[in-house]
Amino acid sequence: MTYEAIVYQADDGIATITLNRPDVHNAMNETMRRELQRCFEGLATDDTVRVVVVTGAGGKAFSAGADIREFTAPQVPTVFRETRRRLDFRQAMERCWQPIIAAIGGHCFGGGLELALACDIRLAAADSRLGLTEVDLAIIPGGGGTQRLPRLVGRGKGLELILTAARIDAAEALRIGLVERVVPAGEALKAAQELAATLAAKAPVALRYAKEAVTKGLELLLADGVLLENYLATLLRTTEDRFEGAKAFLEKRK
Repeated sequence: MTYEAIVYQADDGIATITLNRPDVHNAMNETMRRELQRCFEGLATDDTVRVVVVTGAGGKAFSAGADIREFTAPQVPTVFRETRRRLDFRQAMERCWQPIIAAIGGHCFGGGLELALACDIRLAAADSRLGLTEVDLAIIPGGGGTQRLPRLVGRGKGLELILTAARIDAAEALRIGLVERVVPAGEALKAAQELAATLAAKAPVALRYAKEAVTKGLELLLADGVLLENYLATLLRTTEDRFEGAKAFLEKRK
């Protein structure tokens, strides 16, 4: 499948999606959103891909956010809402069973950060700058940012970042829990690929159920989340992967 605004590659169970508009810092236009949605919808039913990495081309930006050139004309609210609903690729990401890793380098603002927030794990290069900057454009985040950011960093810090449109560095993002790891400048993709290779070597059903237990469990009361975990753990005890894993452990092999 060919794309115009992204590049898709899959090797050894790892899919890499590259936002490919480096001349505009990988800003998201309708074409990119449409292609991301199509790509993630396909991944949700692809059993050959075990891990997904998302990154940006050009070395200067993960994504600077929405392409501002699309904002120059007023839009009818109902038309805008319907278009966004159809092209909300982040909902398609939530249907993917694979762990999704964001490899962040350079600018990661607005919709770009909302894309990273929809990933499961975020690795940032030391030269990264991150922020939900929509308020400076007289709008608010519209791709899940007001919901996902406070869930990661807390209500107060999330509100502060959104209301001030602050741009923070990678060290601060790590301190508040927005990213899981900071790596040297230029090495985010390499680090993400190494992590992806580690995950891809694991039993795929265990990866799927572990992600489901965490992501769905966080939306439940603790008691219900524990019941979900117990249910999924019980299902895993019937799989071939479970028997092979136990055998490999006893034989001291991978």
